[in-house]
Amino acid sequence: MEATKHNRPKHKGSAKLFKNPILEKLTHTHIAAPLIIFTVISAILIYFGIVEKGFEVPSIILLFLGGLFFFTFIEYLMHRYLYHLPVTNPKREKFVYTMHGVHHDFPKDKDRLAMPPVLSLILATIFFVIYRSVMGDYAFGFLAGFLMGYTAYLGVHYSVHAFKVPNNFLKILWHHHSIHHYREPDKAFGVSSPLWDVIFRTMPRKSPVQEQASASH
Repeated sequence: MEATKHNRPKHKGSAKLFKNPILEKLTHTHIAAPLIIFTVISAILIYFGIVEKGFEVPSIILLFLGGLFFFTFIEYLMHRYLYHLPVTNPKREKFVYTMHGVHHDFPKDKDRLAMPPVLSLILATIFFVIYRSVMGDYAFGFLAGFLMGYTAYLGVHYSVHAFKVPNNFLKILWHHHSIHHYREPDKAFGVSSPLWDVIFRTMPRKSPVQEQASASH
């Protein structure tokens, strides 16, 4: 059973996740905090890569783009396999609901549209250790791109839930994520891009209206 299918989404209010007021406070994050934190960290990583490690700008750009692209893959995997982990016991249900199910219940809760900075900084440190052990100094440019991929993801995710659908090419992201929330929680896991949904065949099924329109052509 999907942990995100407990209730119909509520567009007002917020859930209480912890009795401890400090832990509860930590689950609420203003979107500006991670956007600023990870943009600054990415800039510092690029500075170290160029000034301290001697990388040429074209090399840093390539590493940056590689990290940015790789983030979209990690984003997809985490959303599909961690955030939507099948619920098989009460402890797992609590974990999944705390991590992501609460967002499906209260999709308009602006203070829970980003992971708490403390947790995301811990994860960023773990990724840095992994990347540094695998690719050495190349990790500076790669992680900078990876973290800016995360920053872009946060910007898209916040905008999709907080603002109206734009009348431009970006509206596909609004529609794609809305389908995941309101129609098919087992599809459309990509937030910043539907690319991996296409590759792994988790694109949304066509609605009856779309099926009828396709049949008429």
